[in-house]
Amino acid sequence: MRIRTLTAALLAGGLLLTACGKEGTPAGSGGDSNASTGPLPTYDVAKDVKLDGSPVFAKMKSAGTITIGVKDDQPELGQKDPKTGKFQGFDIEIARMVAAGLGFSEDKIKYTTVDSAAREQAISNGQVDLYVGTYTISDKRKKLVSFAGPYFQAGQDLLVRKDDNSITGPETLKGKKVCSVTGSTPIQRVREQKLTDQIVEFQKYSQCVEKLTTKDVDAVTTDDAILKGYAAQDPDSFKVVGKPFSKEPYGIGLNKDDKVLRDKIDDLLQAAESNGTWKKIYDATLGKSGAPATPPAIERY
Repeated sequence: MRIRTLTAALLAGGLLLTACGKEGTPAGSGGDSNASTGPLPTYDVAKDVKLDGSPVFAKMKSAGTITIGVKDDQPELGQKDPKTGKFQGFDIEIARMVAAGLGFSEDKIKYTTVDSAAREQAISNGQVDLYVGTYTISDKRKKLVSFAGPYFQAGQDLLVRKDDNSITGPETLKGKKVCSVTGSTPIQRVREQKLTDQIVEFQKYSQCVEKLTTKDVDAVTTDDAILKGYAAQDPDSFKVVGKPFSKEPYGIGLNKDDKVLRDKIDDLLQAAESNGTWKKIYDATLGKSGAPATPPAIERY
């Protein structure tokens, strides 16, 4: 079965996750799995970039490489191909685009997989120059690192079977079996809001997805970005409801005191949203799920 292959490949044990602009939608009809999503864009590598006053950029220029922290187990977001060793997904493309804007070609990028709990430390101690991997901007985290962006507005949503039209949002979950990871924020929110009293929990989201396939549960809930990844992997079987009920703005994490570099990355993200690059990236990755999205407004500080 296709879902069993997907389950084995995703290694989803690490998938625990605590708006104005051009619309990014798959080319063709919204939920048509046969619709062409278009190719990934190419990124022109900037020449003679100068960022006076940025210690992190000076370090990168001296090394001749840029080290970017990423995830490696999130489908269509940040995933490492076990056969080729190459990274791919929406977050990876955002990272490549930013690197090119800073003057670093693909062969000058070093990807480092960093677990969620270790992100602030990896940035603070210089283990990575930037971090791009479903990293929600929060005031608490801003005390330790800084953020460029946001470049994506995620939110808790629902993954359901493609042919199920009975679930159209959180208000329609009464009497439905909803699955998520044990102890996760999404399942706590389901309980607190009393959306349903039929809750199923597993250690991995891939287990929930398999139960969705066998009709043992009616919906899987977590960040919509992760759910779009699953839907993009098997659009004939799954769809994302598209009615998020929380806000999770994803930003690029970097050194807390390097405002010069942060401002430059904000400029690059803004340009990508304005010239259509963001839309092309989305359509070729998460957009394969059939769910639309819009780039959020950049929040400079």
